[in-house]
Amino acid sequence: MSEAFSGPVAGHVPVLRLGDVLMVTLQGDLYDSTAQRLQQDLAETITHSGATGVIIDISGVEIVDSFLGRVLAEIAAQASLLAARTVVVGMRPAVAITLVELGLTLPGLRTALSTEVAMDLLTQGSPRVGVRRESP
Repeated sequence: MSEAFSGPVAGHVPVLRLGDVLMVTLQGDLYDSTAQRLQQDLAETITHSGATGVIIDISGVEIVDSFLGRVLAEIAAQASLLAARTVVVGMRPAVAITLVELGLTLPGLRTALSTEVAMDLLTQGSPRVGVRRESP
């Protein structure tokens, strides 16, 4: 079951909840005010929902510059302080090359090739619904 926490408003990035994971899809350029609002929305949503993971899909982003790299790293740091892990998906080869050329390491971020792999990464170690644990 997915639940939208934020509607599509100009300069606003929707945050969707998929179980214990929040999903954000970035499209096009991310401006200062939008990035700041996204960071605030994610922090508040993690706190209120108890989410344990954040997936950021950047497949709609043509260019990742140092600003976007810093924003992604800050989101991961905030999420980590709130006990949630962050995974970036949808990175194009040209974007990966640019990040390496810029020397951006994106600390605290994991990457995955698909949303499915990201979900698996974020749900590892978490008890799955319908799976029984045996008592010792």
